[in-house]
Amino acid sequence: MSDPFESYSLAPDSPATNAAAVVPHDANALAVPSRALWVGSAGDLVVTMLGGQTVTLAGASGLLPIRVRQVRATGTTAAAIVALW
Repeated sequence: MSDPFESYSLAPDSPATNAAAVVPHDANALAVPSRALWVGSAGDLVVTMLGGQTVTLAGASGLLPIRVRQVRATGTTAAAIVALW
């Protein structure tokens, strides 16, 4: 399939072009920092932001336009998490 947008460069607000399921872990960072997270099953989400802050997003669900380096297991009750970049 041809991509009519292949000649355009990616900007910070461009749609994601890659995705991977996230397994929350207290030590391992994501392989690639996210552009956004999809949370398919609502719950608390504990993340370390790209800027280094660790925060809890209570009742997170749906598409979250956040750049994170890690999704922590401790405190995370959300599930079906996908990193987009």
